[in-house]
Amino acid sequence: MNGQTRTNIKPGLTVLIVLKQDQRTGKLTKGIVKDILTKSPTHPHGIKVRLTDGQVGRVKEIITE
Repeated sequence: MNGQTRTNIKPGLTVLIVLKQDQRTGKLTKGIVKDILTKSPTHPHGIKVRLTDGQVGRVKEIITE
């Protein structure tokens, strides 16, 4: 699933995000969603979330296991 639609993302999901400082390289960070920060229903670059470890970034991929 992609991370551009807010309804796909729920706290507790494991996701791959791109951090602000990694946007140029595209390096992805894996974590568990704590808070959803984007208010709009969709965002072309991915929904912004805060992970349980405090890192903030845009969701690129939702990991379903």
